[in-house]
Amino acid sequence: MYNTMRVMKYFFMTMAAILLASPAFAQAGGDGISQWAPIGAGIGMGIAAGFCGVGQGLATGSAAEALARNPGARPGIFTFLILGLAFIESLTLFTFVIVFLYVK
Repeated sequence: MYNTMRVMKYFFMTMAAILLASPAFAQAGGDGISQWAPIGAGIGMGIAAGFCGVGQGLATGSAAEALARNPGARPGIFTFLILGLAFIESLTLFTFVIVFLYVK
């Protein structure tokens, strides 16, 4: 357990250093768009899609568990499941729109 926490600490310290060093790459080319924008957009879209997939899996698993415990509550659980999945999916779609707006 101690080793895992230590690895996580160094991982997050490294990620913070990388993200704080990003202004070094902020100088844009002649057209006003950084040459690193497509790479950053791809990484951002991958992170958004990955975590939205995790969130949808957790939501669906919780809904299935709730239905197993109380089958009579199916209409309410189904309504909130669909609403939650729509909100989760909208985060990925917003990221997708931002990628197309800023990367040409």
